[in-house]
Amino acid sequence: MREHPRWMHGLFAAVLCSWLVGWAQAADAPAEPRPDSLAPHEARLDERAQRLSAELRCLVCQNQTIADSQAELAMQLKREVRQQLARGASDQQVRDFMVQRYGDFVLYRPPVNRLTLLLWFGPMCLLILGLALFVWQWRERRRAQPDAPDSVLPLDEVLP
Repeated sequence: MREHPRWMHGLFAAVLCSWLVGWAQAADAPAEPRPDSLAPHEARLDERAQRLSAELRCLVCQNQTIADSQAELAMQLKREVRQQLARGASDQQVRDFMVQRYGDFVLYRPPVNRLTLLLWFGPMCLLILGLALFVWQWRERRRAQPDAPDSVLPLDEVLP
C-alpha cells in the first residue's frame, strides 16, 4: 500500500471540514419554495408579504427593514405578516396590528404627528440653526474689521 504525503492528509481534512460546514448551514437554512413552483395565489401572497415587510423596521437592527434583516425577531415578524395576510387581513390591518403591538417605530416611514415631529423636522431645524450661526459669526467678523478683505489676517495676528 502506497503512503500519501502529509500535506494530502491536511488537504483532505480541510475539504471534509468545509463540506461538513456547508452541509450544516444548508440544514439550518429555512427552505423557501422556489417562485416557479408556487401556485399563483401563493406567489401573490408572498409578493404582498414581501412588499409589506419592506415597510416595517427590524426592531433589532433598526436600520433595516424586516425584509432585509436576518435577525430572529425579523423572521418571526415576517412569518406573522404572511400568516395575517393568508387569513385575509388587508395591508392596512397588518400595519395597524404591528403599530398597536410595537408603536410607530416599527414603521419604516412613521406618520407625521406630534410625537414624531422632531424625527421628521429635527434635521432641517439643526441645518437652519447651523446656517444662522454661520451667518451671524461671519457678520460679527465683518463688523469687527469692516475694510479688511476676508483672506487677509488682522495685523495683530500676523506672525513676526
